[in-house]
Amino acid sequence: MVFQERTYSVLLVSASEKLNSTVLPLLPSTDYWPVHTVKSVSEAQRRLLEQSYDIVLINAPLPDDFGLQLAISTCAGSSAGVLLLVHSDVYNEVYAKSVVHGVVTLSKPTSLQMIAQSLRVLCATRERLRSMEEKRLTVEQKIEEMRTVNRAKWLLIEHEGMTEAEAHRRIEKQSMDRRLSKREIAEQLIQTYQT
Repeated sequence: MVFQERTYSVLLVSASEKLNSTVLPLLPSTDYWPVHTVKSVSEAQRRLLEQSYDIVLINAPLPDDFGLQLAISTCAGSSAGVLLLVHSDVYNEVYAKSVVHGVVTLSKPTSLQMIAQSLRVLCATRERLRSMEEKRLTVEQKIEEMRTVNRAKWLLIEHEGMTEAEAHRRIEKQSMDRRLSKREIAEQLIQTYQT
């Protein structure tokens, strides 16, 4: 892969030593780090509780479960990209059940090139999800700031007899004069009037 700023953490869920020895060379530490390997659904669930991963690659079936529910629940409960490898005789059925949940499914046997390309698609998808998460957090922070400023305005209206426009102007002016954010000024006002 070309030089990149970010590496992608990978959880490989596979009981097949043959597949593991084939896939692990496709995961160089320059692009994928850390890479953890587990052999069952229960081990994977424990790992997913302990740590978040960018990519989860599941080689079905597994000794304690097929792996489809693990794939679906991982997509639902995290922003990880999930690649599910299944035998060709059940591929269509598994694909139909998993695609609506965002699981990428490949039939086995498959080529190394196909697995490598699927991993790159999951990296691109992970970046898109990461960007959306950052935007969501920014929007949530702005909404929280607006709530805090509005609460401070209502305290100024109640305790100082100001109009809403006057309260807003005071918060903005103090923000500029003291070189603090409107949220910081609002939090100080809230603390002042609540004590």
